[in-house]
Amino acid sequence: MKIGASDYDGTLFRQRTIAAEDVEGVKRWRAAGHKFGVVSGRDYGMLMPQLQYYGIESDYAICNNGGIILKDDGTPLWQGSIPLKVLTEIVREPSVRRSFHFAFSAVDKTYLYHERDGSWIMREAKEWDFPIVKMEEQDIMSLPQIHQFCLGYHEAGEADETSAIINEKYGEFVHAYPNGCSVDITPAGVSKSQGIAKLLELMGWQEAEVYAIGDESNDLPMLEAYAGFTVDTAREVIKEKARAVYPSVGGMLLANL
Repeated sequence: MKIGASDYDGTLFRQRTIAAEDVEGVKRWRAAGHKFGVVSGRDYGMLMPQLQYYGIESDYAICNNGGIILKDDGTPLWQGSIPLKVLTEIVREPSVRRSFHFAFSAVDKTYLYHERDGSWIMREAKEWDFPIVKMEEQDIMSLPQIHQFCLGYHEAGEADETSAIINEKYGEFVHAYPNGCSVDITPAGVSKSQGIAKLLELMGWQEAEVYAIGDESNDLPMLEAYAGFTVDTAREVIKEKARAVYPSVGGMLLANL
């Protein structure tokens, strides 16, 4: 048995769609007795409606950059936690205030405030019918267990700059991953590679070989840990870290059946 582990945005989901060749590749991979799942920075509620719409069936999901791990039926297997007091300090950082939304990921919903022009969260929530709870800054200390805090910017350089500041000042508690124009902040020690390792442990799949594929900086931990692959639309810095470059996720799966 082999484990397929694909990033979503920019890898499986490209040009606002999932290609038919990717759907076919996943079907043939699973029909051969292998497991497949998506390892994404997205919330589970933002991810699964799209996978179902495009006909992608999965055996697990690792969401929020490893912050939460779920079985094929959506049952949580493991969830990380960011101290709420740390979140109250991070949101006061000047570079963080420039974000056009503050989104806090809990096990079954996303909490949102500070929403301004450029934010895509409410648009996608309405399109794909996933739960958003509006809040105010004074509500942070009343939030449930939060395993990811997300920011959004108009330029990738702003995301890179903000991530560096957060990691320098709050690295004891969290890690910020720049992901294009987004910043995904997880508990310290949480990453896509850690999420995969924890999944293998929880499911008893330690002997299986992992075939990981991704296209962005937040994918590098799993690409490096599992000698992973990338797609031909990835940046050169990602291609240099990958074992091989494929035209699609489906192409990678079929080449490694």
